[in-house]
Amino acid sequence: MLIVDILAAAGAPQNKFGFAEALEQGGFIAYATVIILGIMSFGSFYILFTKWFEQSKILRQFGTVRTTFWKAPTLREGAAKLEKNSAWRQLVEDGIAAEDQHAKMTDSLEAHDWLHGSLARSEATINARLAGGLPFLATVGATSPFIGLFGTVVGIYRALIAIGLAGSASIDKVAGPVGEALIMTALGLLVAVPAVLAYNYLQARNKRIAELLTGFSNDVLANINSKGAVKPSIASAPAKAAPAAAKPAAAPAKP
Repeated sequence: MLIVDILAAAGAPQNKFGFAEALEQGGFIAYATVIILGIMSFGSFYILFTKWFEQSKILRQFGTVRTTFWKAPTLREGAAKLEKNSAWRQLVEDGIAAEDQHAKMTDSLEAHDWLHGSLARSEATINARLAGGLPFLATVGATSPFIGLFGTVVGIYRALIAIGLAGSASIDKVAGPVGEALIMTALGLLVAVPAVLAYNYLQARNKRIAELLTGFSNDVLANINSKGAVKPSIASAPAKAAPAAAKPAAAPAKP
């Protein structure tokens, strides 16, 4: 610090083209552009982490479905073993409720069609909840480069005005506005790239969860229609092989 103070006192040149100085020269437009991009970046990372935890929770709960749910004698008892507010429990409870509702109907609507439609509607609700926030990521990935480009255009415009007023393109007249323009371009890309990567990553995990939900829904439908007789093969534990019978001891050879 002492060396810096000595150089400053001796009249050493100071950098007047830093980030803060570029924003100050850009004025309201530069500050507004940076604030908008900052909000977009914060929202993108917030959605990434919250959706990742939500997806991880559903995938972890699927392990419980595979190991304990189908070992229960009835769907109602199996649903009681699942976590509350779980996507898997919601599917089971919606299937049970659809079965109870069909028993009260007086028309000739087939039970399979009614149960299939109810479970499909439940799946769609879960998938829609998982997809929440992804449109924001897509919007940020598509628009943030153009917002940065807007700041770039304004910076270049200010550089041209400075050149026109000075009558010459000296570096001290255009360095600030051009630096501001480059900063806005970099910020736009810095916000867009993580948003696009997060969108593709979360979308791929949502497709995997949707496949698991569809398979589980079909298993629940088959179990209800068969009155509990049909269960997934993964639920049944492999039978242990019976121990081989001991061979009788060989008789001693006669002399």
